[in-house]
This record gives sequence, C-alpha cells and structure tokens, in this order.
Amino acid sequence: MIITRTPFRISFFGGGTDYPIWYEKNGGAVLSAAINKYCYVTCRQLSPFFDFNYRLRYNKIEETKAIHEIEHPSVRECLSFLNFDKRLEMQHNTDIPGMSGLGSSSAFTVGLLNALYALEGREVHKSQLALDAIHVEQDCIKENVGSQDQTIAAFGGFRKIAFGANRKIDVELVPISDARKDELLKHLMLFFTGYQRTASEIAGEQIKNTPHKESELKRMHAMVDEAHAILVDERRDISDFGTLLHEAWLLKKGLSSRISTPAIDAFYDTARGAGATGGKILGAGAGMVPSNKYTH
Repeated sequence: MIITRTPFRISFFGGGTDYPIWYEKNGGAVLSAAINKYCYVTCRQLSPFFDFNYRLRYNKIEETKAIHEIEHPSVRECLSFLNFDKRLEMQHNTDIPGMSGLGSSSAFTVGLLNALYALEGREVHKSQLALDAIHVEQDCIKENVGSQDQTIAAFGGFRKIAFGANRKIDVELVPISDARKDELLKHLMLFFTGYQRTASEIAGEQIKNTPHKESELKRMHAMVDEAHAILVDERRDISDFGTLLHEAWLLKKGLSSRISTPAIDAFYDTARGAGATGGKILGAGAGMVPSNKYTH
C-alpha cells in the first residue's frame, strides 16, 4: 500500500503569468507557498478476486473493468498516461474542501502520479512529477489551468518559480530566515468565503483575454521579484508586502470579469477598512481570500 501526502498552496504573486499562452512567449513567474493542509491519496494493487479492475473512492465510488470507463478525469488520464497495467484500488482524502482556490486538483494529480510511480517501484524527481501533472491537466484533460499549482505541490516549501518556453521551469527556495517567516505569518489571515467554483471555468475567460492584457501581466510578473526583495531584506517593513498585494489584486481583477464578485469585493473592502494593507483571491477567483493584516 502506498500513501502520499501532497500540500495545498497559497499563491501570492504572479498568478496569470503561469499560463502557457503567456509564458511560452513572454516568460512568467510566481511566488507561492505550500501550506500545512494536505491531499492524501492511498493506492494499492487490487486483488484478483473482484469482477472489476479499478475501485476508486473519493466523493463517490467507482468500480470499473477498464480505464476508459473511469469517470474521474485525473484518475483516468493519469492511468492512461503511465500505461498503468495493474489492478488498482485508490482512496482520496483531504483536509480542505475542493474547489476552494488552494490548488486541490493539482495536489491530487501530483499525489496520484507519485503513488502510481511508487506502485511500479519507481522514484521520480519532483520536477518530473510537476511536468507530468501539467501534461495530464493541460494536454490530456484539457483544463484551463496554469502551471504553478502542479509545481508547488510537487516541490513544497516557499518558492519562487519561473516559467519559460518549452515548459522550462526553474524553482528556487525563498531564502528567508525563520524570524522573517514568522513575521510574515503574523500578518496573514486566510478566510473561506463559502463560495466554491471550478477553476477551469473561471480561468477560461482570463486565458481568452490574455493577449489583450500585456501591460497588466508584465507588471504582475515584475511584482514577483519585488515581493521576493521585500521578504529577504529584513530592513524592509513587512507591510510593504501587503501594499504590493493590494496593487496586484487591483490588476488581477482587471484580467477577467469573473475573478471577483460584489460579495467578495465587500469582504475585501471591509478587511481594508479594518486595517488590512492588502489581500487577494486565491486560485482562479471567486473562492478563498487571504489578507495581509497590519498589526498595530
């Protein structure tokens, strides 16, 4: 039996520049952090005494004889991609509801691929897990998703990730001290809005608008280095990070009419009125909202 534990994430800056339609030509970058909430995937080889070959347990139960009969798109395409030829029982558990903007779908895909490789006796590098998950989600399932969620799920940690042509990915750990990290955490709050959405549906409009949002996306790309500089320079006021988040939030809202809602705008304005220096929607939009809270 193989059990994988794959982290969800909070994306701070650069979201939108991690779509291939943008970074294949212009390059992209994100500042993203794995968090201590996880996706768990349990896999084992199914014994030959059942009249089906695949038993899947997630928010429903599937029992099928063939891979192509599997309804769960990520499971179906991961098995097909790996040419997985063993009978399989899989169970999925999670610390947080899906469709909440924390990269849960990509965490599942990365965790499942990791488990399937392990069942085959293979240990693969984090970069291969990330690229394989990107391939499954973007090329096989054909979802409107970027490339940061799969990467941070595979690597973990607090990372600056750069994207280039031909799916070139460079990942580096953000070099901040424990004290600086604690300072940042004291200024962060994460809220569940109660709204769940399918990221691919929200992102579709944003991807369509990408060719017309060059100046906004270039600015969002530049903010990754600016945020990185704030974090590593302990002489800088940490509230500068929140101020930059606010600028990024205003830019991101301009990428698509579906990123925010009147209710979320009201939540955000209330937080700002209570002293928050900035905040953002996590994921494609209309889901969970973190805010940078300046401590008086």
